[in-house]
Amino acid sequence: MSLKAGSRQVDGVTIVDLSGRIVLGEATTTLREMLQNLLSQGQKKILLNLAEISYIDSSGLGALVSGYTTLSGQQGQLKLLNLTKKVHDLLQITKLLTVFEVHTDEATAIRSFK
Repeated sequence: MSLKAGSRQVDGVTIVDLSGRIVLGEATTTLREMLQNLLSQGQKKILLNLAEISYIDSSGLGALVSGYTTLSGQQGQLKLLNLTKKVHDLLQITKLLTVFEVHTDEATAIRSFK
C-alpha cells in the first residue's frame, strides 16, 4: 500500500491528509517533496493528519523529522493530528512525542497555530 496525500486549506493552515504507509522509498520521497512544495509556495503552517497511516518505518520518521526541521528553520510550524495507537506508541518510544506538537482535534490544532 503506497502513501496517498492530499492537502486542503483551513484558516491559513495547510492540512495534509495522509493515508497508507510512510516507509523507505517512494512514500518518504512523496512526503519530503510535498512538504518542500508547500514551503516553496509560502505555506508555513502545516498540519499532518495521520489518521489513515497504518505504519511508519525509520525512514518515515526521518522524513517527518526532516520536514519539521526544514519548516522550523524557515519560521514555519509542522504539527501532527490524529495519530493511530501504533504511530503514537512509535513516537513515544523514539521520544519524538517531545519534539512534535500532537493534536487529536482538528479545530483545536488549527487554533494552535500562531
